[in-house]
Amino acid sequence: MDGATLLETAMAAAADLPAATHEHPFGPDWEVFKVAGKVFLLATEVPGEPVVTLKCEPEHSTALQQRHAEIVPGYHMNKRHWLTIRGGRGVTADLVEELVANSYELVVAGLPRSRRP
Repeated sequence: MDGATLLETAMAAAADLPAATHEHPFGPDWEVFKVAGKVFLLATEVPGEPVVTLKCEPEHSTALQQRHAEIVPGYHMNKRHWLTIRGGRGVTADLVEELVANSYELVVAGLPRSRRP
């Protein structure tokens, strides 16, 4: 999957999730998706390369990084709890959609019950 398709796939998956909002709090170059005011996906280009940053459980993130060269610790985020994906042969639509859903679910699980969608 190339970088443009990566961004398109991730943002489409995020937009379909309940109560997800799409914002630009860091400027027009950053696509940010939140649930109940909490970030679960960031998409941008870092030196000209499209990337998506998602929340992830540390053990799962480590395993993914070992299997996929396109997955690295989160760009400008907590390296333990966030990962960044760039386009490449090992990245599939199913993988991206699964990681977006997982990121969303982790953020929702951390919300007080009264704020969960």
